[in-house]
Amino acid sequence: MLRRFGFVAGNIRTTVGVFLLCTLVPSVFAQETDLSFLTTRAERTDYVETTRYDELMGFLEVATAQSPRLQLTTFGYSTEGRALPLVVYGNVSDTSPTSIRATGKLRVYVQGNIHAGEVCGKEALLMLIRDLASGRHAEWANSLVVLLAPIYNVDGNERINLFNRSRQNGPYGGMGQRPNAQGLDLNRDHIKVKSPEARALIQLMNEYDPHVLVDLHTTNGTQHAYHLTYSPPLNPNTATEITSFLRVDMLPDITETIRKKHGWEYYYYGNLPFRRGSEPGWYTFDHRPRFNNNYVGLRNRIAILSEAYAYASFEERILASLYFVEEILNYSHSRADDIRRVIEDASAVSVIGLQLAVRSDFERSEEPVDILLGETHTKPNPFSGEMVRVRDEATRSQRMFEYGTFAATESERVPSKYYVLAEARIVREYLDLHGIQYKETNTTERVAVESFTIDSTEVSPRVFQNIRERTVYGSYSPVEKTLEPGTLEVSVDQELGRLIFYLLEPRSDDGLVNWALLDAFIEVGGEYPVYRSID
Repeated sequence: MLRRFGFVAGNIRTTVGVFLLCTLVPSVFAQETDLSFLTTRAERTDYVETTRYDELMGFLEVATAQSPRLQLTTFGYSTEGRALPLVVYGNVSDTSPTSIRATGKLRVYVQGNIHAGEVCGKEALLMLIRDLASGRHAEWANSLVVLLAPIYNVDGNERINLFNRSRQNGPYGGMGQRPNAQGLDLNRDHIKVKSPEARALIQLMNEYDPHVLVDLHTTNGTQHAYHLTYSPPLNPNTATEITSFLRVDMLPDITETIRKKHGWEYYYYGNLPFRRGSEPGWYTFDHRPRFNNNYVGLRNRIAILSEAYAYASFEERILASLYFVEEILNYSHSRADDIRRVIEDASAVSVIGLQLAVRSDFERSEEPVDILLGETHTKPNPFSGEMVRVRDEATRSQRMFEYGTFAATESERVPSKYYVLAEARIVREYLDLHGIQYKETNTTERVAVESFTIDSTEVSPRVFQNIRERTVYGSYSPVEKTLEPGTLEVSVDQELGRLIFYLLEPRSDDGLVNWALLDAFIEVGGEYPVYRSID
């Protein structure tokens, strides 16, 4: 058993040693920049194991005690009642949203471990926090406030099993599970918000309002030659100011910087087609805002998905994630004013009257692109005997079309207002959850609106995330309606207008109807309980 600086590798109660260090030596180490005593479980075990929750909390206590620019707080609780840690870095008086927003500095939020079998982001953020505690990257504080959440799926992290993600190249001592303790995938929960973790995260977005949000994952799909792949928001309703800035400026610049510094190739996330009969190409994943980066994009914020390559070694995956986050923060520091301007421009665009997508499909690139493919070999996990895939150095370039964006297959006009009937109370709950502004009428009013009549409906035969997703069919027609007191009037002329549209349109492929949240009102021949204005 490996012992170092009071830690016992392999013992989940190593946090005792961490808190002992925090208690006994702050007067010494507060004067030092050398924090080599402070190591992650991955480092201490030669990347065989991953850090557990208790020792991570102890690590954060020690690290944040070393620098006045680092403060530790929490932003909610998990299903099983564990606090969700948040480390704040910057020249701020306290960790409250009011104080942080009052600085006027660019706010960057980075999270790891949304899927607790994909643990390289968690370890990378711990290493970054240690670097910040030792005084590295001090220039970031001049223009940024950085919010770091290294372990979002805290309950899943504690469900260590040697057979979780068994084909992944480490950590061989096991890793957590993909879902949270409810069995929910937290990266499918940004619209329906059925987990306490997602509620906490969206409340963080509402209160801290970060300008840039980064979500760290690990991908185990196609055998390619990239150490990391990434994605901007993919929903076609995302403001072009956001997607253009990411695709033309930010991501290419960061990719080139990493290539020059580290010699590693990064590229847009993709896979070769898995479905028989699909056209060969490099396919991204999904456009729907249930996914973090797509949801954030509809909020008019910069969103970046990071996917380290599962068949690279655990150490390389951690470093690939660390390098990516460092360069995102370097770029955000040097271009803070530009990022702020992009967001302001995107937020100033009114979507009222536009035709926006409610359903979408892949869009093929105009020209083929060169994709770097790779090879792997297999070897047994020494502890479980399961065969894992290991990245080879062989690389080949293959030219193919890229399916990295989406286009509308069905669209609707964006109204200036939606009217939510008083009896559809659950809609109010979701407007509040997502930080959407509305007003409640207290008088009876006769108005001309468009009403959606339901012609037919389908319910998925498959349960997904404990829900059978619903699709409705029908059409809008102009009518006059008497709106009773208690009707909610939701103006689309607000910053979250794009999100309002996606939540409330009945044919939306990721709205409240899709997630069966309005089933009590869905009846063939009946009216959808949300009207829209005639403009």
